[in-house]
Amino acid sequence: MVNSPPRKIVSVVFWKEINEKEPVREWLKTLTKSQKKIIGEDVKTVEMGWPLGMPLVKSMGKGIWEVRSNFKNGIARILFKMHKNQMVLLHGFIKKSQKTPLKDLETALKRAKQLEEL
Repeated sequence: MVNSPPRKIVSVVFWKEINEKEPVREWLKTLTKSQKKIIGEDVKTVEMGWPLGMPLVKSMGKGIWEVRSNFKNGIARILFKMHKNQMVLLHGFIKKSQKTPLKDLETALKRAKQLEEL
C-alpha cells in the first residue's frame, strides 16, 4: 500500500483589496523569518485539520476565527473567515494586550462583509 501525502481540507487564500493588494501577505513580509515559519506552520495545521479549536483556533464571533501563533517574544493573530471551502486570511497583527483590539476585529469584519458582497 502506498502512503499518499495528507490532503488539504481547505485551501488558504489572502483577502484582496479592490486594488489587488493583499494586506495579510504584506504584513507577513514585515515579520522575521522565524515568525513567518511559526505562522505558516499554524496556518498549515488549520488547512490540513479544519475544523480545529483551542488552543490554535478560536471563534471570534460573526463567522470570524483567529489562528493563534506564539513566539518567544510575542503573539501573532491572523483573523480569517471560511468562505466557499476556503480559509480567507482577512487581517494579521502582533498582539500586545490580553484582549483582541476592537480595531483589529472591526478590520476583519469589514473585509468579511466585502467578501460576502462579491
